[in-house]
Parts: sequence; structure tokens; C-alpha cells
Amino acid sequence: MRITALLLGLLLALPALSADYAREKKWADEILPSVLTGDPVWLEVPTGHKYLTLYTPATAAKAGVVVVHGMGVHPDWGLIGPLRQQLPDQGYATLSVQMPVLAAEAKGEEYPATFGEAAERLKVALDFMKAKGYAKVVLVTHSMGSRMTAHFLEQNPKADVAAWVAIGAPAALNYAKLKFPVLDLYGENDLPAVLKAAKDRAIGLKRNPRSAQMVAPQADHFFEGRDAQLLELVKTYLDKTL
Repeated sequence: MRITALLLGLLLALPALSADYAREKKWADEILPSVLTGDPVWLEVPTGHKYLTLYTPATAAKAGVVVVHGMGVHPDWGLIGPLRQQLPDQGYATLSVQMPVLAAEAKGEEYPATFGEAAERLKVALDFMKAKGYAKVVLVTHSMGSRMTAHFLEQNPKADVAAWVAIGAPAALNYAKLKFPVLDLYGENDLPAVLKAAKDRAIGLKRNPRSAQMVAPQADHFFEGRDAQLLELVKTYLDKTL
């Protein structure tokens, strides 16, 4: 029985071991020399693995924001960089988190194996922002990061979150059980999976009058060339919601 229990425990632990730590280190080595805004902070999950976050405080901050990137990238990538760097100018301190990544050729359907560790990282990140003294902490997530966040919230229904901006969620996320407001934001020219699931995602928003779904005109999945538009949409929602 003990052997069976041990084997079962090892099998259950496999998803938490599936992240490509070597690739994470490669990302860190590449981006850290060019980070001019914010400070690198290495946080640690219960397994002992340390992961990179980029912390940028704000004067008289209205809230802290945990920023979560999409599949296979890093905490200063693409649309994440401008958000984490510019939200502090709008009164929102940011902590952009390196989420688990797989090999470059990995497909989206392989990423659920990393969701367990992703949840651990988000919990530690939220605790870090609370320890910094931010009474309100919100989540701003993109693409696969939104799926990882949904898993975290399912596993931690009492998480102290003030609001969630889910950008380009590529699945029919169910927001119905959440007790805080959600902005489901996606581009007019977003990915087919995001557009197809939009109606299903909207259903769960109806239970909270402060929740909303918004389509960004002419934007694609990555808000290419539309950083200012994305920043304004996120800022405006947080300003009126918190």
C-alpha cells in the first residue's frame, strides 16, 4: 500500500515538474540586461524553484496589479511590457510574473500540465503584493495566462483578488462563481478560439453588475501596434471598478 501511495504521489506531482526551467533561465538571461523600468525580484514556490518577476512600484498606488503573460514567453514580452511599465504611471504598481513555459515547439493543449505550478506562482505573487502593503490586488492576464489564472482561482476560491482583466482568453472560461468583477477583453480581430468562446464567457459575467465584456476595435490577439489603446482600456476599467 505504501508503494502504491508513493507511486500515486509521484504521478500527481508530474505536472508541477513539467515546466522547462532551462528555457526560463534563458529568457531571464536575455531580458534582464535590457530591463530599465522596474526591479527583478526572484520569488520561490514551495518546491524551492525560484522564478523571475518584475516589480514596479507606483506613487500613492490605487492597487497592485499582478500581470500574467501568455504561452511560452516572459514577463516583459509583447503587450505585457508596456502594461507592466506604464500602469505604474497611472497609479497601479505592477508585478509581472514569469509563468511556467514548455519547449518552444509545445502546443497549447500541452500546457494544462503546467497549471498546478502556475497556480503556486500566482499565489506567491499575490502574497508578495499584499506584503508590500497593497490593500487591493488585481489580476491582468493575457491568453494562456488567463487559462492559468482561471485554474488558480478554481483551486483558490478564497483568493483575495479585487478584480480581473482577462485579455484574449482562448477558451470558454466560466466566471460565474467569482465574487469579484471581471473584464473579459478581446480584440475585434482576435484568434478564432477567442472569438468562438466569447458568448460562453459572457454568460458568467451577468451575475456581477461590475463585470463586463469588451471588444477592442481593430485589435488583434496581441494588440499589435495598439499598446496605448490597451493601456487606456485596462486603466479605465480599473479606475471605475476599484
